[in-house]
Amino acid sequence: MYRFFAQPQINSKDNSVYGYEVLLRQKDCNVWHLPKNFSEVSIEEQAKMVETTVGQLNTAINHRVLAFNINQDQVNNPLTLGSLIALKKRIDPAALMIELTEAPTLQQIKELSMVLHQYGIGLVIDDVGTGSNTYENIRHLLPYVDQIKLAMQNLRENGNAERIPEYLKFWSKQAHEYRLDVVLEGIEDEHDQNLAHEYGINIHQGYLYGRPSLV
Repeated sequence: MYRFFAQPQINSKDNSVYGYEVLLRQKDCNVWHLPKNFSEVSIEEQAKMVETTVGQLNTAINHRVLAFNINQDQVNNPLTLGSLIALKKRIDPAALMIELTEAPTLQQIKELSMVLHQYGIGLVIDDVGTGSNTYENIRHLLPYVDQIKLAMQNLRENGNAERIPEYLKFWSKQAHEYRLDVVLEGIEDEHDQNLAHEYGINIHQGYLYGRPSLV
């Protein structure tokens, strides 16, 4: 059994809900967990599940952002673009942001950017600076996206928590240069909030504001 959990994203300027990220979970033996393979569920089925989740959020979503992850297998799938366009039409007036969890090729990002932007769908590179989404791997993609997402929890899990200020400084500079919005994940307490504000990051996500949950 698969469902999407929703986690709020907060605009710290006025403490309003900016939007929600929807996160796929699988249920086995009455326990929800991350799927072993996110491609086990077709992009069409995931899009239908996202639509259901938006319906359950009801008026809470309204004109706010809904962020939905796709991986490289889904980028390579010729049915993905059509599924995303159809999803945007069905959830309107919610804004749809597609988070790329792995860096696509330059040709792929050009196609995604050209087509999705025609339908008012935004593009995000997730977890920049960690995993495979290093600066060298994604710097040529930045002109084609609307937002980057920073994940402090990734640095903490890798034992590099002391590098978080350096990380935020570097990526805030890139966002300014390429005129990108920034979402900062992993905000757990007031110290994290203050750190985000120090680097001019106003869109926050993390356990301080709410854990991913069924709606």
